[in-house]
Amino acid sequence: MDWIQQTLIDPVSTVLWTYVLVYVLLGVGLYLGVRTRFVQVRMFGTMMREVASSRSGSADGISSFQAFCVGLASRVGTGNIAGVAIALTLGGPGAIFWMWVVALVGMATALVEATLAQIFKVPAGDGSFRGGPAFYIERGLRSRRGGILFAVLLIFTFGIAFNMVQANTIADVLDGGHGVAPALSALGLMVLTAPVVFGGVRRIARVAEVLLPAMALAYVLLALVIIAMNVTAVGSVLGTIVQSAFGVGEAAAGITGGVAAALLNGARRGLFSNEAGMGSAPNAAATATTTHPVKQGLIQSLGVFVDTIVVCSATAFIILFAGSGVYVPGETTEGASLTQAAVVDQLGSVFTPVMTVLVFVFAFSSVLGNYSYAEVNMGFLRARPAVLTVFRVVVVACVGFGAVADLVAVWALADVAMGLMALVNLVALVLLAPWALGALRDFERQRRAGLDPVFRTDANLDLPRELPDGVWAAPAGAGSPERQHLPTS
Repeated sequence: MDWIQQTLIDPVSTVLWTYVLVYVLLGVGLYLGVRTRFVQVRMFGTMMREVASSRSGSADGISSFQAFCVGLASRVGTGNIAGVAIALTLGGPGAIFWMWVVALVGMATALVEATLAQIFKVPAGDGSFRGGPAFYIERGLRSRRGGILFAVLLIFTFGIAFNMVQANTIADVLDGGHGVAPALSALGLMVLTAPVVFGGVRRIARVAEVLLPAMALAYVLLALVIIAMNVTAVGSVLGTIVQSAFGVGEAAAGITGGVAAALLNGARRGLFSNEAGMGSAPNAAATATTTHPVKQGLIQSLGVFVDTIVVCSATAFIILFAGSGVYVPGETTEGASLTQAAVVDQLGSVFTPVMTVLVFVFAFSSVLGNYSYAEVNMGFLRARPAVLTVFRVVVVACVGFGAVADLVAVWALADVAMGLMALVNLVALVLLAPWALGALRDFERQRRAGLDPVFRTDANLDLPRELPDGVWAAPAGAGSPERQHLPTS
């Protein structure tokens, strides 16, 4: 396995992430930003209002807010705590600036991919819906093979590899901070994972709706306390971030590669954290019951903002406010341990268990969100119930194995699979952009008329062609199928 990693996986991963994927993701994000007239800026207030009014759905479906939380459960994970720390170590404070840039650009990408997921979604047997890149590649681009390729890449990346990594992170924190043997962590994680995984996407949505917002809020509040304690240094830290982003002065000291290191590490960790353009979050966006696809697109776009601008920034400020002996740019430091050390430096060792709980919840919520994406794509592959049951058993087993395994090779392989998955999705986004842009024009036209937007394919002249039979297709005058059973959000 070491030979395979060093000879095959690592070279491909280096080329893919360093020279291809970062620039393609940024380029597509800028293209979609221009085409949507930078919707992430124009309609930010609308995003906030849609989230505030999206908690209700149909009796047996998943609300827009629940779908938002499932997407956030996968986005907000160890990447927000460990990933930011690694970006700061390898890229310096300037990496945070480029993380912000990536997030703001990626908000347009997130809106487009979530809107497409809603447009091309299909009904599920439990009263909710299924969709995502595999579905819009097949239904929008009329390519079943392309959809299968994407589904297979996602199932491996999110259902297996990433869940092993998250479990390993939990076991590492429990072992290092509290002396809990990895084998015990493995057993406990399997016991916690099994009932939720076997309960399906709806149960995951209910767990995520309560768990993730509460923990994310707790973490941000902890950061706000630390910021308040260092309020006089806020301006200096912001100046350091901006200066380091462009290789200016002492802010860039100790970082090999200068501006390039800040850009590449910030972009790479930002993209890994918020997943805009990766094609993962649209799987959650498609499950929501809503009256117009763009509503969920706006909500998922806000998820990118919350993940990076709010949660990742919280981690960055915690680390940059720490004493000089805690954070040293250019030195190799474990990501989660650096963040934990920074918190303890500011608030005392009493907060060690607090950080352990937060890391545990972030990582475990990612396990649930990741599995929900994999299940959606198992459905796309038309897996029989027996096959799905076997897959759930494999996921639970991999969570246990991940807690005790050395996952360097798995991380490298997952990076390659995730990169390939993103490239497939980004090509589809560019080709299918007219569908999302047409839906956005329809949404804005109805809003200007003072209406609560309802998606009517029979009355929407902005779509490139007739929508395939499915959730939104309806005879003239019949109204949206969802509108018939969904109260106004």
